[in-house]
Amino acid sequence: MTTATKPMNNAPYVLREQSDEGVVTLTMNRPDQFNAMSDEMIAAIQTELDQIATDKNVRCVVIAANGKAFCAGHDMKQFAANYEEDYFHDLLARCSGMMQTITSLPVPVIARVQGIATAGGCQLVATCDLAVASDTAKFAVSGINFGLFCATPSVPLARNLSRKHAFEMLVTGKFIDPSKAKEWGLINDFCPEGELDERIKELTDSICAKSKTPITLGKDMFYKHLSMELEDAYEYASNRMVANLMTEDAREGLKAFAERRKPVWKDC
Repeated sequence: MTTATKPMNNAPYVLREQSDEGVVTLTMNRPDQFNAMSDEMIAAIQTELDQIATDKNVRCVVIAANGKAFCAGHDMKQFAANYEEDYFHDLLARCSGMMQTITSLPVPVIARVQGIATAGGCQLVATCDLAVASDTAKFAVSGINFGLFCATPSVPLARNLSRKHAFEMLVTGKFIDPSKAKEWGLINDFCPEGELDERIKELTDSICAKSKTPITLGKDMFYKHLSMELEDAYEYASNRMVANLMTEDAREGLKAFAERRKPVWKDC
């Protein structure tokens, strides 16, 4: 099933496709504008994410893009046309909210990066739980080249890369290739573009084969404990693990392990 989130001119900003297995693919569809993170694009993605958040049939989300670019960051033409402090506060609040929605979704989100990802586009890649890129993709936070430190992209970058690697990207604005992006922790893997869908499917198949409950509990726990002190993180993680152990599927998984058989999940 494919649907589209449409702006006023009826051209879709985001295409949505859902497989029988519960994998939703959201495809940014402004190739001529390099899928810039415009007001309309942010709104379209947010609308789709809000619907996904309440859909119990969704098991995994893939964020993809049409065209040569994955996402070139914010729309600089809109910046210039709305050069007011209040507009920038509102825009960045909406964009940050959309990024945080990705993190709070109860299912894993995978970035499928087929082309360049710069500034807010690189932020989107870093925000997704997993990321796979083509071997021709490139990544940069290039605002510094135009007198602007990419402050909001620095938030997920500093939480995925080492501080020195993140800061190097932020203060040089230089592109890095997929090999370095993988080495630095921005993406999980890369492959020839013709194999990108196959590699993504390997990930989604693996995720969909698991019980949904521990993935939902685990994703929520994973991000929350990152901001805690070590002792608090262990206490919180222990409590969440006990809650997971009390679920029906955890009992089934342990029983299946003891009986040397494949588990039969109830929550799938």
